[in-house]
Amino acid sequence: MMRILAIADEVERALYGEALYRLRPDVIVSAGDLPFDYLENLVTRANVPLVYVPGNHDPDVTTAGARSDGLWSVPEDVLPGPQGCDTADGRIVEAGGLRIAGLGGSIRYKEGPNQYTQSQMRWRALRLEARARVRLGFGGTLDVLVTHAPPLGVGDGEDPAHQGFEALHRLVAQLRPRLLVHGHVHPVHRKALDRELGTTRVVNAIPYKLLEL
Repeated sequence: MMRILAIADEVERALYGEALYRLRPDVIVSAGDLPFDYLENLVTRANVPLVYVPGNHDPDVTTAGARSDGLWSVPEDVLPGPQGCDTADGRIVEAGGLRIAGLGGSIRYKEGPNQYTQSQMRWRALRLEARARVRLGFGGTLDVLVTHAPPLGVGDGEDPAHQGFEALHRLVAQLRPRLLVHGHVHPVHRKALDRELGTTRVVNAIPYKLLEL
């Protein structure tokens, strides 16, 4: 049984204290819009892999050093983003024995980094799907898909800034992740209800949830 600490959008002060040790995560997954120093604190103290995607309020963490297969080819100390953490944005990574892929960013609603139109996200999702075919083989599946925004109509909002992405429906159908973890849509209540998309459990992680696989 793997214990996944999923976090997004809101800093949870309790995780700076003993709560992190009581949760005993095997992997931490961040769905974006969290300060980099917060992520660095968690990965250092928990001493487990931390995989993240950027949110629309995060800075641009892209680099020209990405190889065509989605793996970084430059040393970690020159990569942008939180140190000690591993980006899954547009990539497939293995962390704690789990196969994790990610797509960061939100629907474009103003100028700024990590925002995409529906068409742009469709191309990003297709590229990720192609990389997954290479890494996992045809018929291979993911354990976790981490996104900042949810799929369209599955836990998203009615306002233009919090609309989900239609392209995630195809990606979930093709790669069949056991979990889709997202943020971006702040729940009215402190814990948002989980949803389902096919056989995939869709989890709004704001501010944090402990999940087991």
